[in-house]
Amino acid sequence: MPAVFLKDRSLLLVSGAEAQSFLQNLITTDITSLGADEARPGALLTPQGKILFDFMIWQDGDGYMIETEAGQRDGLLKRLTMYKLRAAVTLAPGTEDGVTVSWGEDAEGVRDSQGVRDSRFAKAGVTLTRRAGRHGDGKEALYDALRISHGIVTSGSDFALQDAFPHDVLMDFNGGLSFRKGCYVGQEVVSRMQHRGTARRRVVTVSAATALPETGTEITAGGKPVGTLGSVEGGNGLAIVRIDRAGAAMAAGTPLLAGETPVSLVLPAWSGLVFPTSGDEASA
Repeated sequence: MPAVFLKDRSLLLVSGAEAQSFLQNLITTDITSLGADEARPGALLTPQGKILFDFMIWQDGDGYMIETEAGQRDGLLKRLTMYKLRAAVTLAPGTEDGVTVSWGEDAEGVRDSQGVRDSRFAKAGVTLTRRAGRHGDGKEALYDALRISHGIVTSGSDFALQDAFPHDVLMDFNGGLSFRKGCYVGQEVVSRMQHRGTARRRVVTVSAATALPETGTEITAGGKPVGTLGSVEGGNGLAIVRIDRAGAAMAAGTPLLAGETPVSLVLPAWSGLVFPTSGDEASA
C-alpha cells in the first residue's frame, strides 16, 4: 500500500519542563497515557465546548508534536501562547513541512524510523503511521478513500471549526476526548453532553449507486434536513447527520437524499453506535 505525503499539514512543537501539564490542562486528549509510538486526535475547545482547533498529537523526545491543518497552525500557536503565561514551555513551529501517512506493509516499514501509529485508524483495525516530512509519493485521493471508508473526518472538508462539538466527530470514541483527567477548556460542556446523553449529531459513511454530489450538499429525508455531505470520493463519502432523524427516516422507509441522489448511511462499526428509532440516544 502507498505512502502518501499530505502537503497541507503543519507541525508545532511543545517542549519544556511543564509541557505535559500545560497541554493536559488545555486540550481534550489525555496525554499522560499517550504511548511512545502513538498519535492521538485532540482539540482545543472554545469555552462553549466547540472545536476551535483540531489536531493529532504525539510524543517527541521530552515534548510533544502537534500536527494540524496548515491554515490552523499559526492561529493555534498564537492561542497557546496566550495560555502560556509563565509556564516553563517553549512553543515553536516544526522544522519540516507536511506529513507522510503510510498503511499496510508500508506502515510497518516506517515504525522504526520515527513513525507513530494513528489511534483513530487503529480503532478501525488499520495500522497507519504518521511521519513528519515527505517520505512517499502516493496520491492523496488514496488516503481520502481510506479515511472515508472508516469514518474518519477532517476539519474543513467534513466540519467547520467552531461549529462542531467533539461528540459530533466521534472524539468520545476515538481516544481524543477524556472524561477522567480533570478540567480543560470546554470540559464542563462536553462532560454534560456525555452524562446526559444529548449527542445527536454523528459521523456516518455515505454511499450511493452513482457519484455523490459535491461537499456541502444537504442530506434530507422527506424534504427535511438531516445533515450535510462532507468529503466525497466517487460514490462514497462522509457526513455529520442527526442520527435520530436519520434513524426515524430509515425505520419508516423514507428515502434519504444527498441533493437528488439516493444515499445509504452507515455508522462506523468501530464506534459501536446504532441509529436510534425513538428519542433515545444511540448506543452500542
